[in-house]
Amino acid sequence: MARILVVDDEVGIRELLSEILYDEGHTVELAENAAQARAARLRTRPDLVLLDIWMPDTDGVSLLKEWGSQGLLDMPVIMMSGHATIDTAVEATRIGAMDFLEKPITLQRLLKTIAAGLARGRAPHPLPAAAPLAAAPVVALEDELDAPVAMPAAPMAEAAPLASGRLGSIALDQPLREARDEFERIYFEYHLARENHSMTRVSERTGLERTHLYRKLKQLGIESARKRGT
Repeated sequence: MARILVVDDEVGIRELLSEILYDEGHTVELAENAAQARAARLRTRPDLVLLDIWMPDTDGVSLLKEWGSQGLLDMPVIMMSGHATIDTAVEATRIGAMDFLEKPITLQRLLKTIAAGLARGRAPHPLPAAAPLAAAPVVALEDELDAPVAMPAAPMAEAAPLASGRLGSIALDQPLREARDEFERIYFEYHLARENHSMTRVSERTGLERTHLYRKLKQLGIESARKRGT
């Protein structure tokens, strides 16, 4: 979908953002400092940059200013920080940053800001002149509307054989905690398969933040398809 450059000196932040953006279908380039960011900027020509403000060698605002002075701000740049002041955020916006994300960054805010940045970064292309359309024949819809519509038969719900002490594959005569873990394992495996192991979509579907979701899957002994393949 898009090429996104993530610049952050914290390896955990880089890995988390990379996982999220990869699940969304983007190509991700990672840089841990300004030197790597400069090289990646020239090598990959990213569609959008996520740039941390506080870095050990050159801070993000200085790098942003450098790109602006060299005419290299031809892509949206979103600044990130957990310690920046309002003045810093305002300065970055004045220099050329599109937006500012405060850490810890929520998934919804991250994806919404990236979508806005990519939409802004794509210049509209002129549409070719449409060819004149021939007059379409008028179709009488009465017969079609009156025709009976074949509805798919709803699957009949299987009655749970509670009398046998089982609910599907879950034994009901075990301790509550074990039965709950077994149910949660089936629940999350179902959603992982349904969403093709996209952690972003499973997070949205189940209502869990990604950090909580990862912790829950690890607790239940469930590994993503990607990890099993490595």
